Amino acid sequence: MLSSASVASSSPYHIHFLACHFQVPNRSLPPSNVFFGLMPAKRRVNVFPLRASFWDSIRSSFLKNNNNSTQITEPPPTLMEEEEPLPQEIVLLERTQPDGTFEQIIFSSSGDVDVYELQALCDKVGWPRRPLTKVAASLRNSYLVATLHLISRSPGPGKGNERKQLIGMARATSDHAFNATIWDVLVDPSYQGQGLGKALVEQLIRALLQRDIGNITLFADSKVVDFYRNLGFEADPEGIKGMFWYPRF
Repeated sequence: MLSSASVASSSPYHIHFLACHFQVPNRSLPPSNVFFGLMPAKRRVNVFPLRASFWDSIRSSFLKNNNNSTQITEPPPTLMEEEEPLPQEIVLLERTQPDGTFEQIIFSSSGDVDVYELQALCDKVGWPRRPLTKVAASLRNSYLVATLHLISRSPGPGKGNERKQLIGMARATSDHAFNATIWDVLVDPSYQGQGLGKALVEQLIRALLQRDIGNITLFADSKVVDFYRNLGFEADPEGIKGMFWYPRF
């Protein structure tokens, strides 16, 4: 079972701390204060450090003031930003039911989430309800939102025979450069035990790596520590500990 970046927490508000730290080489319940780090991936990232002249040019723009006129010194041209990878859709599973219904389970990083569907999914895994306006804001402000949808097509012609159901979700926030944190990982209990939670997290990590995000953290219930260990996460990397602050009123 999955929950707020865990695989079976009863609440998305208070979660046991499991932070996974994914580092590319060279480049709710009371917290259990377990810090997790993902072992370095064998992936090469080209690092383009800023040239010293960039800072020199900024400094000189303030120091130069010939004839009491303001001079603007433009920094040297920098590398063009890489285009963001397009949202992905991956078919994780295909099967035909005895009644002829064709089913597909599709991973998507397009962020296509209906908040009412998400609320129903949270109900299924036992999460307390949160204000839908805040849920919508959290999705809107996330760096990546990944979903699992079940597409069912009944026998017979016509588009009316197709049904789409949200059965899993995870999201990540990020500084868009170095770090990302995974949140709200959950899978419909009816579809757990099929490796979908693992596939969801793995595909989300892959999508972050495609954006050159090298440090990935997450929070998890203590019950699912082994789940994340099996995905490569490591507790307390280099002795780093997670810290929590709670309002005292």
